[in-house]
Amino acid sequence: MSDLFDEYPMLIFALESLLALFLLVFIVVWTSSGKKKAARANDNQQSKQQKTR
Repeated sequence: MSDLFDEYPMLIFALESLLALFLLVFIVVWTSSGKKKAARANDNQQSKQQKTR
């Protein structure tokens, strides 16, 4: 494995950039799904309040 990185030193940077990209996409998807869940919960509460009136 060390020989591979010695032969291709930019491979470390490529792997690190792919990891950073994956982490960025994961954070964006995770935070956007949280907003959707909160919006659905608010919609459900509002519809329940309207039904009880």
